[in-house]
Amino acid sequence: MRWEDFRQSDNIDDRRGDGGGGGGFGLPIPGGGGGLGIGTIIILGLIGWAVGIDPRILIGGAEMFSRTTGGGYSQPQQQSQRQSGPPTDQMGRFVSAVVAMNEDVWKEVLPQQKGIQFKPASLVIFDGQTRSACGAAQSAMGPFYCPIDQKMYLDTSFFNDMKRKLGGGGDFAYAYVISHEMGHHIENLLGILPRVQQAQQRASSQAEANGLSVRVELMADCLAGVWAYHANQKWKILEDGDIQKAINTATAIGDDRLQQAGRGRVVPDSFTHGSSEQRVRWLQNGLQSGSVDSCNTFAR
Repeated sequence: MRWEDFRQSDNIDDRRGDGGGGGGFGLPIPGGGGGLGIGTIIILGLIGWAVGIDPRILIGGAEMFSRTTGGGYSQPQQQSQRQSGPPTDQMGRFVSAVVAMNEDVWKEVLPQQKGIQFKPASLVIFDGQTRSACGAAQSAMGPFYCPIDQKMYLDTSFFNDMKRKLGGGGDFAYAYVISHEMGHHIENLLGILPRVQQAQQRASSQAEANGLSVRVELMADCLAGVWAYHANQKWKILEDGDIQKAINTATAIGDDRLQQAGRGRVVPDSFTHGSSEQRVRWLQNGLQSGSVDSCNTFAR
């Protein structure tokens, strides 16, 4: 199957070649009115692991808990951008097709299962760095979803990192990454992200705040599985070995696996994305059920 031959999404903002986002990488400091949660600060403090990148934020979500009001950030400066629309290169067309397939699935599934309309999220493809309403975006952050502007951000060089540093790879594994970020958008449409961010601000401990982050990430894994279930029903996208590749990716990015590799020990209270076992289990849960309700990580 050639993914890039599918319909192309109209919600692609191709900023590759724009020369960055008009400034260096900046983050708010703890206690300074910024928007990043406690778990994110811990993750950023661990940058410098032997792999040369913080893998725990590679599947996004680190920026997810930025202030949904935008109070901690100045709005991004206007920058020159390439004209939005479907890209023409093979990787760009692949990414655009995966976004389009997510759109086609979720515009049916959300009204049917949850009674709400699907509102598309744009995907920004960039190289190096760019700007988002959640602050600067850098390739080392990996893919992420910004709830303020309701956009997903992806430097496609991340897929090379997946293959080289994390042992993942393959078209369906890459589609899982994009669909995980769309999963965060679905969480936002369902009103989950704002409620979780408020709960994080009220959290009495670091471990409690981290636990909320884990539930959000595992739900996005499950929602990626829900998408794959329905996409396979519609277009028969799954081929032999595809599910295993996605499972291998989910296993490789479990907090326990990454902590053991990076620090030689595992600290469960510091998990922000979930263990390998949890990530695989929730991805499979969505793949097998096709039901949004089966992804309620907050009820278990």
